[in-house]
Amino acid sequence: MRRLVAAVNVLIVLVLLVAAGAFYWFLYRALPETSGTVHTAISKSVDVQWDAIGVPHIKAQTIEDALYVQGYVTASQRMFQMDGLRRLAAGELSEIVGPAALPSDRESRTLRMQRIAEEIYVALDPSEKALLAAYARGVNAYIESRRGRYGLEFVLIGYDPRPWSVVDSLLAGLQMYRNLTDTYKQKLVKAQMLANGEKDKVDYLMPFWSGSEFAPGSNAWAVAGTHTANGKPLVANDMHLEWSIPSTWFMAHLEAPGLDVSGVTLPGLPGVIVGHNDRIAWGFTNLGFSVMDLYMERLDPRTGQYTFQGKVEQARRERALIMVKGGSSQQLEYWVTRHGPVILEDGGRGFSLKWAAADPSTFHFMFLDLNRARNWTEFRSAVSRFGGPGQNIVYGDVDGNIGYQATGKLPDRTNYTGDVPVDGSSGLNEWNGYIPFDELPSAFNPPSGYIVTANQNPFPRNYAHPVSGSFAPYYRSQQIRDMLMASGKLKPEDSLRIEKDVYSGFAKFLAGQMVAAYTKRNASNPAFTDAVKMLRTWNGQMDKDRSEPLIVTLTFQYVRKAMAERASPGNGGLYDAQMSPAIVENLLRDRPTGWFADYDEFILRSFADAMEEGKRQQGGDVNRWKWGRSNFLDLKHPVGSRLPLVSGFFDVGPVPMSGSSTTVKQTSRTLGPSERMDVSLGDWDNSLLNIPVGQSGHAASSNYKDEWDAYYNAKSFPMQFTKVAAKSTTHFVP
Repeated sequence: MRRLVAAVNVLIVLVLLVAAGAFYWFLYRALPETSGTVHTAISKSVDVQWDAIGVPHIKAQTIEDALYVQGYVTASQRMFQMDGLRRLAAGELSEIVGPAALPSDRESRTLRMQRIAEEIYVALDPSEKALLAAYARGVNAYIESRRGRYGLEFVLIGYDPRPWSVVDSLLAGLQMYRNLTDTYKQKLVKAQMLANGEKDKVDYLMPFWSGSEFAPGSNAWAVAGTHTANGKPLVANDMHLEWSIPSTWFMAHLEAPGLDVSGVTLPGLPGVIVGHNDRIAWGFTNLGFSVMDLYMERLDPRTGQYTFQGKVEQARRERALIMVKGGSSQQLEYWVTRHGPVILEDGGRGFSLKWAAADPSTFHFMFLDLNRARNWTEFRSAVSRFGGPGQNIVYGDVDGNIGYQATGKLPDRTNYTGDVPVDGSSGLNEWNGYIPFDELPSAFNPPSGYIVTANQNPFPRNYAHPVSGSFAPYYRSQQIRDMLMASGKLKPEDSLRIEKDVYSGFAKFLAGQMVAAYTKRNASNPAFTDAVKMLRTWNGQMDKDRSEPLIVTLTFQYVRKAMAERASPGNGGLYDAQMSPAIVENLLRDRPTGWFADYDEFILRSFADAMEEGKRQQGGDVNRWKWGRSNFLDLKHPVGSRLPLVSGFFDVGPVPMSGSSTTVKQTSRTLGPSERMDVSLGDWDNSLLNIPVGQSGHAASSNYKDEWDAYYNAKSFPMQFTKVAAKSTTHFVP
């Protein structure tokens, strides 16, 4: 027995030694140095102070050196993420992960992402190229310095990152553009519903306004100093994007002559995307205006000939070779018409895609101008050059001003709105350029002292240009505005409190409709009894530990599907418009004829279906249901999650989440706040900023998941600016 115990102990020791060795070799050894001296190709020395949560505070003597070091330190923490981002956009994932990525690669190649990036590069101003090139040189300096020590992901997949280029940075930006504007599939859904349904009802389900928007819509707001504790404006922003690990954003502070800016950056692009300098602060939310159109072409797929305005034109044949790890390379061919690539073919008809991003003249690298802007005029001058994706931008400055500006190159359509595929042969459905910047929605120092944007439609109904897009209903923007006005003199902590709010005005309304229908019909179904009892007194909070949010959400899903079925039989499952909660509310408030003969019976039928669905999901006792079991977050590392036994070391979750699509804290299994920034103008060091997981993409780093607990519990970290508590310092020298 003693020999057996000794052998087991020896085996345990050996396993631990092997594990420790593997940890050191594959994880710890890959960690970048955050102290000491780095000799590299810069013109003058640069110091980088790293604070406790891993934010690099870069102090340089030239802007080019600042961007070079930004590229270096970003790559040191996020190289695998950056490489994956450019490969995703370029359609080159199959080269490293195999055939599973082929559908993604084919779509990226057909969208011509790589070609668009190259065309943009050619059209760039030389000064813009120089700034992007400085960043790329910094990335490449890091790549060269780490040969053989890139990290576990590169080891397991079995490849080294190739050198970074300016085109790669453009691809990173284009991928974000694509994520926020990829709406052509929604147009196909509406076309299918129209083909089998009643036009007036389908249009009712898919409007561009919900009916309760207020003009200056992710969440952002600017508050005038008359409503704040320190008498200066407050700017807040939490952009809602797909969950990822590592986080979408990388926090950084850049300082050089004429530049002192802090905020979140996009790995792969130089400069700060959202943040503040020593004079102004700004935040983004997605505008949602449609910048993609589908054209039905009279195309011969064999020859590429198609008609336009009665004349035959020749489409251009483009080819792409997709390299596939562990398999044969794939040849992809597609036609490109005057409108864009043919992405779908249906017999003798092709659908070509026109996308504003494919126009190289729309792209300008304006973020350094934005980062250096000193006032409203310089701010507007910078964002007027922003090509897209279209954004709502809130603004504040130390002089006490607040503002709002819609921006991006938005198509000026003629004769049509662009919500469904249109005839490409007639020439009657073309873009008349782009809406002039000075005609885009804008506001400066509104009398109320509040500006709120939460993806709602900011365009007035009598707007001079056709409006089309995917906009949010008013629930989030209204709740933010109500909470701001009820909060007295505001501080950054108050903005953080609002960002975590999970009240849903829509869910509260629907719960009331369900209870009213049950009461009116004197329903006696015992399956409803406990649910109705809870819903009568429910406060509308989409709390992860409550049953009511699940009951209402399931009911909403059945109501929404039934409405869509009524409008377009057989297509109810396709309908999932962002505006649908407001449409459900409008329908149930107005109860128009021609939809349902008995609305109460319709609600109760959906309620009953929801209860059955809930039982299948969480059992027969409704009192034990929990919203967080359905609405949960399970963040998987793209490589580490596939490792047996140790995957939890790399992942976050599963964890239950409060919130919904109609709460300020907008959360689902796929989407949530990608950062939270709360800036007090002039009181910079008391401003707050954090991202969901952590700064580092290296699992062995102390900054890999160190922000998660604060993020999950709606706490934050000081946005160090004038005073930096340095945990370590790296000296970059020529």
